[in-house]
Amino acid sequence: MAQFETMKTTAGVRASTIDTGLRAHMNKVYGTMSIGMLITGLAAWAISGLAVTDQPTQYAMGNGEYLTQLGYLIYATPLKWVMFLLPLAMVFGFGAAANRLSASGLGTYFFAYAAAMGVSLSSIFLIYTGFSIVQIFLITAIAFASLSMWGYTTKKDISAWGSFLIMGVVGLIVAMIVNIFMQSEAIMFAISAIGVLIFAGLTAYDTQKIKTDYIQHAATGDSEWLGKAAVMGALTLYLDFINMFIFMLQLFGNRE
Repeated sequence: MAQFETMKTTAGVRASTIDTGLRAHMNKVYGTMSIGMLITGLAAWAISGLAVTDQPTQYAMGNGEYLTQLGYLIYATPLKWVMFLLPLAMVFGFGAAANRLSASGLGTYFFAYAAAMGVSLSSIFLIYTGFSIVQIFLITAIAFASLSMWGYTTKKDISAWGSFLIMGVVGLIVAMIVNIFMQSEAIMFAISAIGVLIFAGLTAYDTQKIKTDYIQHAATGDSEWLGKAAVMGALTLYLDFINMFIFMLQLFGNRE
């Protein structure tokens, strides 16, 4: 009986330790993601004409919009293709970076990626009104927080969603490539609507996966792995948020 009580107490202490560690791990994931979002926003703001109040020092784009000198250098030269493709190249390089870099180095790589993404996304300020961008961002933030919280707290196993959602992402990419040639507004609307649903599902799925991965590896006590896992988790949720935001902006954003 005494042995049973000891085992029960030990199990309770272990569960409590994992619980505390999990909260700290998730806080690190969300904190790293939030810093990445802030860097993205600042980078986009710095490139757009919003960063300069002295209008004569800006470059007019002919549609009532202005760019900073750096923004003009990017969008009026072939450098724009580098800025558009750089985030894609960097995100594909995350796997190799995770194997090669330390946890802190991987975090720095993520923040550099977030800055590159901000430069790439700065073009939305030339297409949509500033009020519309802020409004859609806040709506996306509320939806993301709700979905992520549900994914973290639900007792339902949603791991089966993964393969279905990934297939959906592949289908979206194919449809977007096809629509480059077709230029159909109806197809673009459908892509945006489906994209919002897919990345909403991925937000809940990825949050639960980050949680379960931590629980499975917590017993190892590998601090280096946990540090890298927090950065990779932040990247995953960051991409879910950014994609959901872009698709919602395409659906509901007011154009200049």
